Amino acid sequence: MSDETIPPDLQACLLCDDVRQERNGKFILIGLFDTIGTPQFPLVYPRLCIVSRWCSGEGNFFQHSVILAPDQRTKVIEGKPIPIRLPSPEATATNVEFFMNVAFKEEGTHWIEVLLNDDLKLRFPLRVNQIHPAGPAHGFPADSPT
Repeated sequence: MSDETIPPDLQACLLCDDVRQERNGKFILIGLFDTIGTPQFPLVYPRLCIVSRWCSGEGNFFQHSVILAPDQRTKVIEGKPIPIRLPSPEATATNVEFFMNVAFKEEGTHWIEVLLNDDLKLRFPLRVNQIHPAGPAHGFPADSPT
């Protein structure tokens, strides 16, 4: 590897419930999502994963992920820096980051940010919505004859 570094491209970044890796190295993503529904707040979401794939770069880097509250300033949760080593432009690096017991205090659009060496590379929404139980069908009270 040369002394020169080439910042990689973020080929993909997805939010899911779980990730498995087969013996042949392939990843299986389980439960892709962009919205969470809950009947009440605060919500403690048991486990979510951010999967990212870096390519077309060369050198050593750090990925850092954070989930922001709807005010876009308050950190809901922050990951630890993940090292990325790309020995050549043909190499790829796949990172799987698990977040356990994520506490969402309020309804609204939260934001997931993925940074490379403190440079924002991707920002995408995660909608956290309150679900209201459905009332009786057709607007009739539950005990009235139809």
